[in-house]
Amino acid sequence: MAAAVPLAAAAPARAAVPLDQITVSTTQVAFGLQRPTAIAGIDSGRLLITEKVGTVRLYDPTSGLATAPVLDIGSKVDVSGNERGLLGIAPAPDFATSQTVYVAYTALPDGTLTLSRVRLGNAASEQVLLTQAHSEFSNHNGGQVAFGGDGYLYWSLGDGGAADDVLASGQNLGTLLGKIVRLDVSRTCGTQPYCVPADNPFVGRAGARPEIWTWGLRNPWRFSFDTRPGGDNSLWIADVGQGTWEEVDHLGAAQGGANLGWSCREGRVVFNAERCIAGETYVDPVHVHQTSVDGCAVIGGFVYRGAQFADIAGGTYFHTDYCSASVWGIRKMADGSHQSLKLTTLDIVQPTSLGVDSNGELYLVNDLPGQLHKISFGRVAPPVACRVTYDTQVWGTGFRATVKLTNTGTEPVNGWTVGWAFPGAQRVGSAWNASITQSGATVSARNASWNGAIAPGATVEFGFLGTPGGAQPAPAAFTLNGNACG
Repeated sequence: MAAAVPLAAAAPARAAVPLDQITVSTTQVAFGLQRPTAIAGIDSGRLLITEKVGTVRLYDPTSGLATAPVLDIGSKVDVSGNERGLLGIAPAPDFATSQTVYVAYTALPDGTLTLSRVRLGNAASEQVLLTQAHSEFSNHNGGQVAFGGDGYLYWSLGDGGAADDVLASGQNLGTLLGKIVRLDVSRTCGTQPYCVPADNPFVGRAGARPEIWTWGLRNPWRFSFDTRPGGDNSLWIADVGQGTWEEVDHLGAAQGGANLGWSCREGRVVFNAERCIAGETYVDPVHVHQTSVDGCAVIGGFVYRGAQFADIAGGTYFHTDYCSASVWGIRKMADGSHQSLKLTTLDIVQPTSLGVDSNGELYLVNDLPGQLHKISFGRVAPPVACRVTYDTQVWGTGFRATVKLTNTGTEPVNGWTVGWAFPGAQRVGSAWNASITQSGATVSARNASWNGAIAPGATVEFGFLGTPGGAQPAPAAFTLNGNACG
């Protein structure tokens, strides 16, 4: 068994904020990257960022983006076609002392998918660990590299490219294409610079590559593990769709051998019935969004386990899409189901990868703009449960109105504005316990300086004198701070 990846010290509590109250924003913290493809956190909040051309740049939150790369293997990287290049990076568990990283790239001369390890600043130290021929087409290379909570290294590979899984890789266990592999890189076995873990699901199965952990994938560009404190070591996979459905899959830490369906299925529906294997169990995605409607290529993310926004976003998986830059949040519920919701569309273009720093905070890079953004979360206050009573009485040549506002919810109200529309020609005159303005039939009553706080179950009262005289009908509806109130 490989050594376990060290985890951080403290586990933030799971978020209680409903998904529909979460806001997402980004702040640009660096620019000048050359088509960035992946982010990996190291010590002190620093980040390693891969560039398609074969270089790795260092970002330090105190000093910014270093001009000179900390690694350049560009002489070995095939960058022909839009999707080839240096695609993924993972610091070794002993990175602090070894300065070793694991990288995935498409190699010259013909795009061979390549997994290797190399020390920063020393391209000549590279040792190739595993390769998969991929010369027919330049797309669908996968490229994510990450250590799981079990200490093993995982690497994603696409189905071989073009479209429609023309190489029939997804449901073929004899190739690494369309798979995620799992390797013990802490040891060597025979002539191999790695060992296959004994509990890999296809060890000993005739015709199957023993390195395979998960299969039935189209182009798993980004996956991540929920390995920080508070997490369950589960695997989240974002698989880019063919033309109808983008999907996110969520697998338990021990769920090796899961078949995610491609190219029998795309998303949750049958894509090519001829590729379906009789009796095979296919695992449904926990999220889908429609290609060409909500985006074009899902960009996988991470479960947020940082401290800064733990009370808002903790325990929530966030991902985006290359074309739409929309952001979705997903949570696994107590009954095992998943809740998914589109939260926002970011004011950026072409997000290519998300990453997490040593503090659990999230970052994002985008493609041709070459920018690094830090992700922040906020909360939209939920509508307050409330009740309004409105009573009038004749008062000389006019009328007197008494309005009572009751907080029927469980959270206090801090500052209130009650709104309504008069059903007739009523006009507000003098008022007490509130500042009241009127425009046409629309009226707005704002709290005074001493009565803005309303505890749960409490009531505030205000009133006004109005015209004309006689009995007056009550407004049909009221709002509190812009939301409907009973």
